[in-house]
Amino acid sequence: MTTRAQEVDIARLGAQGDGIADTADGPRYVPFALPGERVRVSGPGFPELLSAPNPERREPPCRHFGTCGGCVAQHMSEPLYESWKRGIVVEALRQHGLDVGVAPLRRVAPGSRRRAVLKARRERGGIVLGYHRRRSDELFVVEECPVLQPAIVSRLAGLRAIATQLAGREIRLTVLTTPAGLDVTANGAGARPDARASAELARLAAGHGIARICIDGETIIERARPALTMGGAGVEPPPGGFVQAVAEAEAEMVQLVVTAAAKAKRVADLFCGIGTFTFPLARRARTLAVDDNEEAVAALAAAARHAQGLKPIETKVRDLFRIPLSPRELEGFDAVVLDPARSGAEAQAQQLARSHVPVAICVSCNPGTLARDARILLDGGYVLESVTPIDQFLFSAHVEAIAVFRRERN
Repeated sequence: MTTRAQEVDIARLGAQGDGIADTADGPRYVPFALPGERVRVSGPGFPELLSAPNPERREPPCRHFGTCGGCVAQHMSEPLYESWKRGIVVEALRQHGLDVGVAPLRRVAPGSRRRAVLKARRERGGIVLGYHRRRSDELFVVEECPVLQPAIVSRLAGLRAIATQLAGREIRLTVLTTPAGLDVTANGAGARPDARASAELARLAAGHGIARICIDGETIIERARPALTMGGAGVEPPPGGFVQAVAEAEAEMVQLVVTAAAKAKRVADLFCGIGTFTFPLARRARTLAVDDNEEAVAALAAAARHAQGLKPIETKVRDLFRIPLSPRELEGFDAVVLDPARSGAEAQAQQLARSHVPVAICVSCNPGTLARDARILLDGGYVLESVTPIDQFLFSAHVEAIAVFRRERN
């Protein structure tokens, strides 16, 4: 469908980074436009600027901006960007009737993202390795990325060579930087590599500083353990498993969580994953770690067995979306940490609201579901003490936030 050309005045920014124009037909969302600009819109790409640019407009640092479907805000100045990103959290809370103070945005540096998901597609002429184009299933070849760590960007050719050795038409590559080297997981490979391909993968791993190559859940090459340090424990993530995208952001989140739970002697870390918060919490408190991902919990438990200086850690595999911990099961806990997926922790929040747990700490990558769950906790008698947004997903419309709730003492 062809979009009708229209001249509009941009009034404000939306949650997805689009400029919003108020028209007779309702709001019109214009990508890459900034407030105060008049633009002509005729398609999904960059609008034609008809006025002087907003003084807060900046030259994007990446040649792929506008083509890539990841970044939406490279064209904003630092003050405008920080105001917009923090405003996403403020507005989400406001929509649920929560007019609360939100701390300034905590930033991460460019080139700090340690985890990337790339697509490799076999096309006429060879393998295309990159990201999806904006609003498209088509891939484009990534040549630079100001978000990713240089350790990943400098090995794009090696990752493409790995994909070339695999039989699948479209392969998902999850890449993680670790102290031992890159940890590479390929899904959709089609078949286990034969002896010749395996030998070539071993050569590529050695030549490109790759610690481990896993294919469809099976470890094919392991030159070194791709372990991460969490609270003094060495944790080996499962192949392609979830890890916080930026180590510096993870450190900020851990500090906020540990500080909020500082007086707790017994903590429940729910949706614990591989133990991002479990191990730092266990430096001070007995900790229950619960998640529905068996591989993640197994990795956590294995690391706990070898860690020194920790309070006891109990692990459980349980689907907290379907079977949340009940108020009775939460008896005796001084603090609960919730770190769910983007869908939030509605069922667990409802149970927590009925409990007597003094402190609840929500870690969220979705301000909308965070606000929903916060409303449940406040209606259950908690007081929202603080909300801190963290810019883990640089230049995107995603923002992490830590919310701390406490029950008022009678």
